[in-house]
Amino acid sequence: MLKDIQLVEFGKSDIENVMAKMSGKDIDNLAFGAVQLDRDGRIIQYNSAEGQITGRDPKSTVGKNFFTEVAPCTNTPVFKGAFDAGVKAGNLNSVIEYTFDYNMKPTKVKVHMKKALVGDSYWVFVKRL
Repeated sequence: MLKDIQLVEFGKSDIENVMAKMSGKDIDNLAFGAVQLDRDGRIIQYNSAEGQITGRDPKSTVGKNFFTEVAPCTNTPVFKGAFDAGVKAGNLNSVIEYTFDYNMKPTKVKVHMKKALVGDSYWVFVKRL
């Protein structure tokens, strides 16, 4: 699967196609943060790179609400508003620059939110700037 990992490019338009073929371990090895959410913002997966960006233990985040329990700094019209609008429309695909600052040193990031290829879940990809 190492070959697939090299094909995963942050912000790429077809990133959900590659993600659908990856195992949890492969997702953990990505060079950028990857958080999979359900339509209500509950965390399904939270990879190691995202844990390094935020200083959180990925295992402790699963099942929690991303916007209210894990990263309340994202519960804003710019971030959660874009997520909710994309989920409602059925075609989430939004790229924003943001600053994570909840219980951590403020960190500027680029965020790509994208509907997963299969099922009713959504990816939040995060790359430090």
